[in-house]
Amino acid sequence: MNPDEKRIALLIDADNAPASKIDVVLAEVARHGVANVRRAYGDWKSPRLQQWEAALHPHAIRPMQQFAYSTGKNAADMAMVIDAMDLLSAGSVDAFALVSSDADFTPLVMRILANGLKVYGFGERKTPEPFVNACSLFTYVEGLGQSSASPGNPLEKDRGSKKLSGDTRLVLLLRNAVDAASGDDGWAHLAGVGQQINNQASLDPRNYGYRKLSDLIEATGLFDLRREQLKFLVRDKRTQTRGVSG
Repeated sequence: MNPDEKRIALLIDADNAPASKIDVVLAEVARHGVANVRRAYGDWKSPRLQQWEAALHPHAIRPMQQFAYSTGKNAADMAMVIDAMDLLSAGSVDAFALVSSDADFTPLVMRILANGLKVYGFGERKTPEPFVNACSLFTYVEGLGQSSASPGNPLEKDRGSKKLSGDTRLVLLLRNAVDAASGDDGWAHLAGVGQQINNQASLDPRNYGYRKLSDLIEATGLFDLRREQLKFLVRDKRTQTRGVSG
């Protein structure tokens, strides 16, 4: 393993994650580092986990057996949390990748973040917002492995723009990031905008159907974009109305 690569603990809540997406999840984790710990938690005697059971060996994922001690309680969640805390205390990993759609892991994410480690979350669109927002980066698995959105006509493009511009949280996040990274002329380097976003919240453009941050920003219709050599520059369109020229 390259000593400069992050060691990532991939912990999977098999009861609350689709086995069909494990290939693209592993590919995504590989963008951040190497998953030197790969564990999936559940009651492997349950027929509900047959798909996961078939995916374990091909992807070198270790099954962690956890019997359900009482009806309605997910003992696998507790086992996963305990293992995560052991790994955190041992200092054997540099980041965590948690695969689940269960908001009960939100306190665990916050505890890991408090120790200065990144948490990459993966789950279905039904995942509650507290878990999504707590992660350093959260990616909906439905958006992985799909091509970027590309409206086929001006009407579709306009509808997509109105939908994005009506997302108050997204617009506020983007505008704050551009403002924080911009110079006196209002223009900001896209890389600086991305860094500001990472410091504030979890935002994966693919969750909105776009492969790159620049595509998402352009699709909102609220920002000017221009290319300067090999770099993208971004400016809030409201800047022009405030008398700042570029």
